[in-house]
Amino acid sequence: MKIAIIGAGYVGLVSGACFSEFGVEVTCVDKDEERIRGLRDGICPIYEPGLDNLICSNTVSGRLRFSVDLKSAVADADIVFIAVGTPSRRGDGYADLTFVYSAAAEIAEALDGYTVVVTKSTVPVGTGREIKRIVYEIADEDTIDVVSNPEFLREGAAINDFMHPDRVVIGAETERALMMLRELYRPLFLSDTPIVETDLETAELIKYAANTFLATKITFINEFADLCERIGANIQDVSKGIGLDGRIGGKFLHAGPGYGGSCFPKDTLALVKTAESANSPVRIVETVVDINEKRKINMAHKIIGACGGSVSEKTLAVLGLTFKPNTDDMRDSPSLAIIPELQAKGVANVRAYDPQGMKEAMNLFQNVEFCSGPYEAMVDADALIILTEWNEFRSLDIGRVRSLLRSPVIVDLRNIYDPINMKDAGFVYFSIGRAPILQPGS
Repeated sequence: MKIAIIGAGYVGLVSGACFSEFGVEVTCVDKDEERIRGLRDGICPIYEPGLDNLICSNTVSGRLRFSVDLKSAVADADIVFIAVGTPSRRGDGYADLTFVYSAAAEIAEALDGYTVVVTKSTVPVGTGREIKRIVYEIADEDTIDVVSNPEFLREGAAINDFMHPDRVVIGAETERALMMLRELYRPLFLSDTPIVETDLETAELIKYAANTFLATKITFINEFADLCERIGANIQDVSKGIGLDGRIGGKFLHAGPGYGGSCFPKDTLALVKTAESANSPVRIVETVVDINEKRKINMAHKIIGACGGSVSEKTLAVLGLTFKPNTDDMRDSPSLAIIPELQAKGVANVRAYDPQGMKEAMNLFQNVEFCSGPYEAMVDADALIILTEWNEFRSLDIGRVRSLLRSPVIVDLRNIYDPINMKDAGFVYFSIGRAPILQPGS
């Protein structure tokens, strides 16, 4: 089987590399010539653990190719995936489907024989139906079927998620198209992966329902973390206590500075807009969006409070800039709201370090000093701020940290350290949903 993937971004690259690992012949197409040249030379444009090796091995084997020629890639393919970006549209929050519809039209022009066109991009309900309208205006209906096959990839664990998914969702309207997708995913049948077969609209909604539910779960535990701080409870014990309930589960119950990334912010907002258009508002999700945006600013104020009520003329060491560890993705990261708010409140200097996000961060922040390592960032800082829970931040030399900081203040927005240990080490320690350590060593 041969497939073409239109869009060599995060979803397209991971999907293409993994399908080629299954033995499928894959051509990833992108209009960015520099990106394609880099991929041909073995340069992966994104950081995802294991992806560069997977791309390299399957490129060498000949199963994975990269091209800017959409027409030839589509003409030679049995299945064509649309994996282009669907960012939030400026001004109204709707998903911008310009790239999706443009790709659909180009695909229809290039078809040569029966082909299944699959939306892999996250798209609002009704997009598949509109793609059908677009392609049927150009191509013979007998030569094309449109399918929705949403991705459920976590950045930082995407290859495992693809190879060992919780489920595969296929929204199709003909048995012929279903058979093609079943054959493509046949390697997963060996591990008894559940296959959810449904219609276009339901498949599209499943993706949004999943992401907005997880965003709601994060927001729920963040709200309870605030409550814990007010009444003297411990959010980590609360999370464990409810997460052990099989009906709830422990995942996505880790309190922090709010969700970010390429999916949850835009998908929650897009679902709100879709629901409004359908005159069936989703009030819970509307509240989640509002709380999450405000939370990021509230975290900046929490840092200011930990610094004695003012950050004026102070130097802050910030560890972690990406929205989560094991990715270089800066999209909607809490740091993008927190650091500018601190600067607006008069902080003299922000010294920052992130293991993978520095290159992109340099384009997004102003007046931030980027450091080569965590300890460099701490030199003579008035407080240490932990924004992202990279593993290398979990085992810092606490004695060295204490000696480098001008003031023994740590604001841990990911709860990666134990308050008692911080107290014994002589720190004023603030975390999320746990009582602060205000008297170091006492």
